[in-house]
Amino acid sequence: MENRLTIKRWAEEDRPREKLLLKGKAALSEAELIAILIGSGNKEQTAVELSQYILNQCENNLTRLARLSVKDLEKFKGIGEAKAISIVAALEIGRRRKESEPAKSVKIISSSDAFNLLHGDLMDLRHEEFWVILMKRNNEVIKKEMLSLGGVSGTVVDAKIIFKRALEETASGIILAHNHPSGNLKPSKEDRALTKQLSDAGKTLDIAILDHLIITDQGFFSFADENMI
Repeated sequence: MENRLTIKRWAEEDRPREKLLLKGKAALSEAELIAILIGSGNKEQTAVELSQYILNQCENNLTRLARLSVKDLEKFKGIGEAKAISIVAALEIGRRRKESEPAKSVKIISSSDAFNLLHGDLMDLRHEEFWVILMKRNNEVIKKEMLSLGGVSGTVVDAKIIFKRALEETASGIILAHNHPSGNLKPSKEDRALTKQLSDAGKTLDIAILDHLIITDQGFFSFADENMI
């Protein structure tokens, strides 16, 4: 008979839930936290062992884990749809908390400020999204907003919608941004053409296109920093 200990038979201080109660959340490893989410493992692995295996397949990197879809997670033995959804939802809550905007007004005075404001929204995506930051004349952010969602290699942007939203919010300036899931920071010919088109249109409406960012998980490219706008 196999002598493997299940979580229920571990010493109380070694069970993830009990360990959290006894020692606090900071005492738990990432695998133990994931084990709490999934509750149980499979016939060969405890919940903690299964969680460790999943993390190992992601090079022990939570950012890589966050990129996995529900279907990706279901490929691990012992992870059904419900468990996969729990992992995805928990990581999304963590991302939103990290990137939640403060109640006070936000000002953008550099491309890095704009990147920091949008990075959480555009990280870990396998498809392209196009976002805008609408700005007051004093560089204060009015709001950030996703305007279109595309596929792996591109997204379609309607200039009329961009400037309609800017006029509705009485914005004086706009920062454009989209992500490259491939990780390539180099702007494409289409990126350059779109930036020029929108910049020219903005001059007519007295709404400045202040920058256009290309964002990846590792960094960003700024048209303004490179004097391309």
